[in-house]
Amino acid sequence: MPLTTTYWAEHAWLPTGDASGAGPGTGPGVVAGVVLDVRDGVVTSVRTGVAAPPPGAETLRGLTVPGLANAHSHAFHRALRGTVQVGTGTFWTWREVMYEVASRLTPDSYHRLARAVYAEMALAGITSVGEFHYLHHGPGGVRYADPNAMGEALIAAAGEAGIRITLLDTVYLHGGLGRDGYKPLAGPQLRFGDGDADAWFERWSRLKPAGLARIGAAVHSVRAFSGADDHTRFAERTDGFPVHIHLSEQPAENEACRAVHGRTPARLLADAGFWKPTVTAVHATHLTEEDIRLLGGAGTGVCMCPTTERDLADGIGPAVALGRAGCPLSLGSDSHAVIDLLEEARALELNERLRTRTRGHWTAAGLLHAATAAGHASIGWPEAGRLEPGSAADFAAVALDSVRTAGPVPGLAAEAVVFAATAADVTDVVVAGRRVVRDRTHTAVPDPAAALAAAVAELRG
Repeated sequence: MPLTTTYWAEHAWLPTGDASGAGPGTGPGVVAGVVLDVRDGVVTSVRTGVAAPPPGAETLRGLTVPGLANAHSHAFHRALRGTVQVGTGTFWTWREVMYEVASRLTPDSYHRLARAVYAEMALAGITSVGEFHYLHHGPGGVRYADPNAMGEALIAAAGEAGIRITLLDTVYLHGGLGRDGYKPLAGPQLRFGDGDADAWFERWSRLKPAGLARIGAAVHSVRAFSGADDHTRFAERTDGFPVHIHLSEQPAENEACRAVHGRTPARLLADAGFWKPTVTAVHATHLTEEDIRLLGGAGTGVCMCPTTERDLADGIGPAVALGRAGCPLSLGSDSHAVIDLLEEARALELNERLRTRTRGHWTAAGLLHAATAAGHASIGWPEAGRLEPGSAADFAAVALDSVRTAGPVPGLAAEAVVFAATAADVTDVVVAGRRVVRDRTHTAVPDPAAALAAAVAELRG
């Protein structure tokens, strides 16, 4: 029997012009009194100017926005929060701590942790996640009876937390790239590898989409996956799927790639025919001007992860230049130093202000577009991320009366939400037409904080 629901939004962020929000006076706008009719998880109609909730309608106070898309996640990194904030170091010292956590996970413990992490995401207004998944096998690289046991645990966890997931199953064949060439996998890294690209493809091909889960693919980085020929074959095999790759996250990666291949990572991949509109480069922090032109010319997306990039002291990526070159920008919480897509959105703008000492590189509408429609497109959910007939019925309500958001007139609600609200201001979340969060309470995971504490303590064990 069809599932029909009517939602009444006190205010909603609706498309009223150029959906990119790229310039003054364009892009979505805040509209009062909006009715969203939903049937079988799809918005069937949008009615405006409705002053009060119709009989039987579910009420959403504050500003209702499309569900937020977390385009880049490593769920198990959530166990590092706090621990890696002690002392000093670099990305490379942080990575050693991360490997310690990776060495302890099992399919069952990963499911428990990820379920709590995805519930935390839901509470933050995130309705879809792109899970960049490379922790495939048991200790020493020994395969589980089901070689996709870890990935299936993530898919199940997202389903139980009520959010969409794109499992970006990742090929990871080398332990690093130095000036003298590729290094073998060692220690906890052995869990990441499939032996060769054919073995990865065989395992990946067994993964199937179902319900709120879709399948994508990823290359961890050029330091983990050989040269141009391998990238060409990978691009051919995964054509039509959402594909992600860590790109130029560290200067050392660029230096090693130039030493071994005589090219930057972006040029190496361009020569392999890797860049496409269905591909997303993650981080893209240390790019040359030519790199930026290559990505933009191919219409390749770029996922920025500002809270992780500053937490790891990685640097500030050239987001403005990438956007101008033609790259759609999306956002991710990556290592989960915090899980707050509103913080990621404003950090994109505020980081650029620090670098240029100039304000106003993106409108609030443009930043919300990155956190919603662009993010969903990046991970293969193009029907999500907007409030219009035919779109997925995924949306989140953000309070306009908290100590952070109270004061601005309703017409500036988008600015108040983007530049002042936090994940704590998300009150209600709907995914595929179903209420996942009601009055700041997850409807399926009784106590996400306790679940997180227990899952992390189990790993600390």
